[in-house]
Amino acid sequence: MNNRFSALQNFSFDDELFDSQDGAPAAAHPAQAAEPSEKPAPAPKPLPDAAALSTGNEGNGNQKKILEAKSKLHRKMLDEFNLAALEQLPRDQLIAEIRKFVSDYASEQRLAFNNNELDEFVGTVVDELTGLGPLEPMMRNPDISDILINGPDNCYAEIKGVLQRVHIPFQDEAHLLRIINKIVAAVGRRIDESNPMCDARMSDGSRFNAAIRPIAIDGPLVSIRKFSKNKLSLGKLVEFNALTRPMAEVLQHAVHSRMTTIISGGTGTGKTTMLNALSAFISEKERIITIEDAAELALHIPHVGRMETRPANNEGSGEIKQRDLVKNALRMRPDRVILGEVRGEEAFDMLQAMNTGHEGSMATIHSNTPRDAISRLEQMLGMTGMPMTVHSIRSQISSAINLIVQLTRLSDGQRKITSIAEVTGMEGDVIQMQEIFKFCRTGLTDEGKIVGHFEATGVRPRFLEHLIAMGIELPGEFFEPGHRL
Repeated sequence: MNNRFSALQNFSFDDELFDSQDGAPAAAHPAQAAEPSEKPAPAPKPLPDAAALSTGNEGNGNQKKILEAKSKLHRKMLDEFNLAALEQLPRDQLIAEIRKFVSDYASEQRLAFNNNELDEFVGTVVDELTGLGPLEPMMRNPDISDILINGPDNCYAEIKGVLQRVHIPFQDEAHLLRIINKIVAAVGRRIDESNPMCDARMSDGSRFNAAIRPIAIDGPLVSIRKFSKNKLSLGKLVEFNALTRPMAEVLQHAVHSRMTTIISGGTGTGKTTMLNALSAFISEKERIITIEDAAELALHIPHVGRMETRPANNEGSGEIKQRDLVKNALRMRPDRVILGEVRGEEAFDMLQAMNTGHEGSMATIHSNTPRDAISRLEQMLGMTGMPMTVHSIRSQISSAINLIVQLTRLSDGQRKITSIAEVTGMEGDVIQMQEIFKFCRTGLTDEGKIVGHFEATGVRPRFLEHLIAMGIELPGEFFEPGHRL
């Protein structure tokens, strides 16, 4: 066999790196073992494997002879391969080199590798050398939106909107820590006992957060919010029944006519997706500045300036907050300012911008109802420490915001717009709102799927007059009371 990378032989490989890659079902936890009885308890259902989730096929398991030969294979790879040299190769060439090596070795040792087992084994080697190891199949799977790791043996993934426990074959806690350090080092950060938390944006745009011992009691905690490369349009959201076409038309014209909009919802409800979809209706003649903690927005317009916050360095200095960016954005001649998420004192500057010539600006906020969104904004304004009365705070909010779009992730994984409400002004010290559309739940199927429909409340929004002045007329039946949309 040719010594392909003999010049650089620094590559080290753990002998047990692939011991959990056999495709064998995950062993049951000792606490889950059944008590002795006359009839043996049924075997626990194996957890979905990361590789199986990627390919749609369950692993068949390697033969015992292959398991025994793995340590010999690893030692031979030390003589043939080197990480520094491998990283210089294109992925296709790297796979071809490793595949030939494994194939030649299997022939020498008379190992019964079929094509599927060989492909899986080669892929495992490549992922560990150049990627994120056992995480790579899940990162490639488009059906997975979130990866949640609570130690090496307790992993979950959100698959098509439903959170499920999965088997990610980490060898041990040290293996998981190596993967974490690889991700953190790639973005120029550090995580250790003196700095046990890290929040970062991965090279593909995914959001990464990790916490290790001593603050993570049962082992490293990792959450990855994958960056979606295929952004959903408003039309696609209608097809997925997240909203109806009349609701989409109302939102489309509201955004185009510069109605300031807040998108409200809990974690994982699709707020950023909705913000991206609505941005398609902003005029191409307008200049937009976006401000985010982790750049996720991919707006459908050409004239966009993107800014991102910066966390403090290891010495605790150098932090740049959203409020600093909002202040700076107002000096950059934007027509609209879009905040990925408003969560603190930057709310004051955002509302000031919305009230001073930046109508049509948009932001997302974490809250469960439109009324809760207003309450959270009030609390954020209080965080600024400025001497403002309750009336002046609420007056700022009511004059700045026109629409609140409420998103909800239902218990069966469906994401829906459950309410579209209009802020109509002040009455005394109370902010007045009126709901225009809502989602009504009507039942539950035997499979646990929530059944319901969208309907109009019968309230005609006040901004219709503004739309008519711009030459836009919406059908009256959109707003008929109790009308199913």
